[in-house]
Amino acid sequence: MKRILIGLIVAVVLAAGGWFGFNLYATHRATAEVEAAFEQIRKQGGKASHGKVTFDTTSRTLTIEDVALAPGNEQQAQIKIAGIKAGGVRLIDDLRFSADSIDITGFEVALDQAGPAKLKVSYKVPQLTLRDYAGPIHAGNAPAGGSLIDMYRYVLDQYAGVTASSLAAPALTMSFDSGSGAAGSGEITYSGLAIQNLKDGKIDAMKADRAVISIDVKQPGKPDKLTGELSNIIVNDFDASVIRAALDPQTTGDDSYRRVYRRVSTGPYVLKSAQGMRVDIDGFTIEDIAVQPSKFRLADMLAALPQENSAAPTPAQARELLEKLAGFYEGFRIGRAEIGKTSVGTPQGIARVNSVRYRDGEFAVEGVDTPAPQGQFKMERFALKSFSAANLMRWAASLSNPGRAPSPDQMLGLFRVLEGAEIKGVVSPFKNTRQLVTIDTISLNWSQLVGSIPSKANLVVKMVTPTDPANPAQRPLIMAGVDKLAIDLDLGAAWTESSGAFALAPATIDLGNLARAQARFALANVPRGLFTTDPVQAMGQAAQIDTGAIELSLRDSGVVDLVVAQFSRMQNVSRDAARSAIVEMIRAQGEKLAASNLDARVAVDALAGFVETSGQTLTIKLTPRGKVPVLQLVDALNSEPIAALTQFRIEASTGL
Repeated sequence: MKRILIGLIVAVVLAAGGWFGFNLYATHRATAEVEAAFEQIRKQGGKASHGKVTFDTTSRTLTIEDVALAPGNEQQAQIKIAGIKAGGVRLIDDLRFSADSIDITGFEVALDQAGPAKLKVSYKVPQLTLRDYAGPIHAGNAPAGGSLIDMYRYVLDQYAGVTASSLAAPALTMSFDSGSGAAGSGEITYSGLAIQNLKDGKIDAMKADRAVISIDVKQPGKPDKLTGELSNIIVNDFDASVIRAALDPQTTGDDSYRRVYRRVSTGPYVLKSAQGMRVDIDGFTIEDIAVQPSKFRLADMLAALPQENSAAPTPAQARELLEKLAGFYEGFRIGRAEIGKTSVGTPQGIARVNSVRYRDGEFAVEGVDTPAPQGQFKMERFALKSFSAANLMRWAASLSNPGRAPSPDQMLGLFRVLEGAEIKGVVSPFKNTRQLVTIDTISLNWSQLVGSIPSKANLVVKMVTPTDPANPAQRPLIMAGVDKLAIDLDLGAAWTESSGAFALAPATIDLGNLARAQARFALANVPRGLFTTDPVQAMGQAAQIDTGAIELSLRDSGVVDLVVAQFSRMQNVSRDAARSAIVEMIRAQGEKLAASNLDARVAVDALAGFVETSGQTLTIKLTPRGKVPVLQLVDALNSEPIAALTQFRIEASTGL
């Protein structure tokens, strides 16, 4: 029995010794593998060190302590990790391994001289956990040059080879400091960070419960401190391979738009200034963010930006930079963006905006309610149609010529930036009075550019404005008791290149409490060369244009009574006497016109009847009797207007 017991004890000791021996061997091998990976970084000119390495064969748990890395020759990045604990570690093949979980503590990254602003930036993550991880055993060769773009590309290359079902970090703090630079210093702390389904450089979803902001702003004479909070940050469907392609010089021929983010959204956002300003935003959403690798060249853009302490750019350099920015923005596309309800508090009051939206090229601001020097300003909607940031920058570049005023052609380049603008629902104080200007609609649209000049346009204006006692032209209206003007304007014009026809139809203005006027006219043989900013060329081309039919109508809503009342005051006679006198003057003038053009009598009689009875509509139509060149007609109207009318058949009528 004693021998049996001794044998059992010996067997246990041998087994334990074997187990410990195997565990020590496994730890030694794990240490060798880790050291080989760190040696690879050192061979590339970087620094890499680590503390104790252990490997538990039972749980297949690898632990590494006190990791310090400084990749590259220029030592721009410093990475520190207090500890790495990987559980369930397995070799997939000679190049890759997997782990059921990886816990990282005390993760810190410091970047020096980052970006054009030469910032010092650091990231601190106290705890980071990855689940179902798979990735390379050894990192690829770091770039020898050490440029920021090369480093980004290197990191994205490593990132593309990693998979994980989830990644979670209770907190992440990003700090930055520009030293004496204008960017100031500060930090942003994120909490509740989580990533789902990381694979092949793509992420299904990322979120952060909260971000707390604190920034010290360095501005001459007025240092400021900004504090804020942003909550419920969510990113869906991120694809890092697209950014990698945009950083790769080999993808210059890729003209397709490739989506980077499907959707980015946040909840409420609050930003406060120590100087008394406060911004509150319900949240924002951006969808379908895509880039075109052939144009979205981040490396070229960073290289073109002015460097710190560099001399101010010359006008030629400024134009070149704007041109490059325009090309860069052409490679960036957003499907839809919206900023929710926003309020901005200032010492003068609170300004509110219901939403700011961008979709399908339209930029719109809706629901504005803000204090103004004369009172409260309100606007239902302001929109820019077919807005292009790239075209805006190119237009700005064409204007940047100090000491020389922009040419008309350069100014008209604005028509290439937009295709229209719209204002709706405005209520605004009128000067220093208690009266209000109200705008129902102001809408201007244009298209079919010939050079920089639209050949098709439409203007709609519907508004009510108080009459202005300070305006001499409006004093008769005020004396007649008209205290406001209701304006309803609809003006449409279009040129057809195939036929050479130009039509203004209709041009309507309705002064609601006075009159409604409408005009239609047509021109024939209008050449393309007329659409130019060169007045000499325009006059030469205008010689080819012929006059078409002209139709004018005027509906009386009070303007006749206004004219009669004004004449009555001037002549100090009754209104009936004033009306009769005006009618007689019209008929007398008509007799002179009829002597040279019998058709003119019809128009004169219609005009006299229009004045004689209020509330009528006067219609006059002029039809060319033959070919009537526009320039000859203009000359004739300036010298012999009565003779000019003989070239037209005149029709006129009145009706209630």
